[in-house]
Amino acid sequence: MGFNDIPAHVWPRSAVRNAAGQVEIGGVSLPSLADAYGTPLMVVDKRDFLSRCQDMARAFGGGENVHYASKAFLTTQVAKWVAEQGLHLDVASLGELEIALHADFPAADITAHGNNKSEAFLRRCVTAGVGTVVLDSFQELERLEKIAGEAGIVQNVLVRVKPGVEAHTHEFIATSHEDQKFGFSLASGSAHKAAVMAHESGSLKLRGLHCHVGSQVFDAEGFKLAAERVLELYKQLIDAVGEESLAVLDLGGGYGIAYTEDEEPLDVDEVAHDLITAVGKTAAELGIEAPRVMVEPGRAIAGPSTVTVYEVGTVKDVHVDDDTTRRYLSVDGGMSDNIRPALYDAKYDVRVVDRVVAGTPITTRIVGSHCESGDILLDSAQLPSDIGAGTLVAFAATGAYCYSMSSRYNMALRPAVVVVEDGAASLMLRRETMDDFFALEA
Repeated sequence: MGFNDIPAHVWPRSAVRNAAGQVEIGGVSLPSLADAYGTPLMVVDKRDFLSRCQDMARAFGGGENVHYASKAFLTTQVAKWVAEQGLHLDVASLGELEIALHADFPAADITAHGNNKSEAFLRRCVTAGVGTVVLDSFQELERLEKIAGEAGIVQNVLVRVKPGVEAHTHEFIATSHEDQKFGFSLASGSAHKAAVMAHESGSLKLRGLHCHVGSQVFDAEGFKLAAERVLELYKQLIDAVGEESLAVLDLGGGYGIAYTEDEEPLDVDEVAHDLITAVGKTAAELGIEAPRVMVEPGRAIAGPSTVTVYEVGTVKDVHVDDDTTRRYLSVDGGMSDNIRPALYDAKYDVRVVDRVVAGTPITTRIVGSHCESGDILLDSAQLPSDIGAGTLVAFAATGAYCYSMSSRYNMALRPAVVVVEDGAASLMLRRETMDDFFALEA
């Protein structure tokens, strides 16, 4: 594939390069959006996002079995899209919950996560009618029991279990091994104890178990092993709490996407089939009824739907050694709008979007504008030599964790987010301004 080609499995489903050489998404050219809204600019393909919601719902037997993970990217409009597609929602903070409620998302279809839920967060969950709270510690169990009891409400809960499965992912985003902050240990018996305590509480109603093996996982093997281990706990618990309290097995999210041309995207239908089949098979072997399988994809829905457009500013050729020169392209964003390369060494596909380029490939690094040598968006690639100041480039698959992890480092203001669909563009989030910051000053 040439540099001017657009890898369909990485970019939004509507992305094409038009006859003028400009890249279009949702029927709108990225240069025209950059002219209208400035750069950096995040562009969301609405139909791509909706279609991935539909893919997940179909694969897992209905939208009620799919909880969109808010942490990937959440706004009022996104919450409304998710609700319209019949999916449920998971939130991991009071702020995410408030956005969902502001969008009139059905509270009963929300699941609340977090390893350190505040009393205010738990109380809001209870009073707003949040469908399920995932218990993460004994302190939280006692705190929620007290809050629900005072409100006269019986709160549905799941118990988060650490099944001890190491998914093939980055250390910082692996969430299922023992030595980490989330959940109750399967090996030590604390998960069993927590489930029994929840069942015996008069203010809590145990609905099942939850686990999560990590992020950016591409096959079902880790999920299947985790499910098998958690189902063994199910069997142990049946004698203690009865089958009626064990209706749900939530296997979390973590489904991977293709960030670069050489990566293969997750086959949603195949992974769903493998997971559901494995759960049914293991349950049958254990002599128990298979629980309802639920999942929490965020990245796999939001990630591929969005690109980030930058303008190249400074171009600098740097002497590396006697035989090597590296070209540095500085863009008008960086780690403030995409921290993932600095945090996880994440890789991205980048293309020139305002024209066709034909220069000789040259070793190139794309960097941001921040006061950090580690402010690198693309570490090393062979890019055409005719990329210069004023060129527009776009990074694909930036819909998950880029805006939600953004910052004001060096007082870089958060970018605008624009939605495109059927040849029209609309503003989802305006560009942050200095007045927004000054308004926070006491």
